[in-house]
Amino acid sequence: MTDALHPWASDLPALYSQVWQRLVRGVGDRHSPSRHPTLATVTPEGRPRARTVVLRRADRLSGTLDIHTDLRSAKVAELHATPFASLHVWDGSAHLQIRAEADVTIASGADVAEIWARVPETSRSSYGGTPVPGSPIDDGLAYTRLAEPARFAVLQLRITAIDVLHLGREHRRARFERAGEWQGVWLSP
Repeated sequence: MTDALHPWASDLPALYSQVWQRLVRGVGDRHSPSRHPTLATVTPEGRPRARTVVLRRADRLSGTLDIHTDLRSAKVAELHATPFASLHVWDGSAHLQIRAEADVTIASGADVAEIWARVPETSRSSYGGTPVPGSPIDDGLAYTRLAEPARFAVLQLRITAIDVLHLGREHRRARFERAGEWQGVWLSP
């Protein structure tokens, strides 16, 4: 029996395609649930940390995603210590949970100059300023925003596995791994 609203949920290749369609859509569509996924990292002390980020690039062919950040943010320090992360997307309209595991590379400086050149002027002030992100301040607006290209970094996520859960009339769960050439296997939900 297939889910009448989401027939793609009963076919592994169609489900995998659906995941990437939604991730790619998140890059350009401000209303897409995958526009603002949750990125989870691990602190040097082994504690989990999760935060909402903005998906800036999704490439199905290479199996990669990009997220922009301030080079001084805690997530950068966490990823230097443990260069792995998990990305979570919940798409309520499709009843679809996407969890991606990734190896993360941090690019900055000359390596991201071309990307910085395409960042809208209105967004550039998110990458710089004082004090450092996460620092205590005297009141809610006691900080300055300043566009500093030297503080701009791109987190490049090389997806290693994707776990997908569809909550339809009949729940379905699948796992796709880079090592398995993204063929996919069904899992018990």
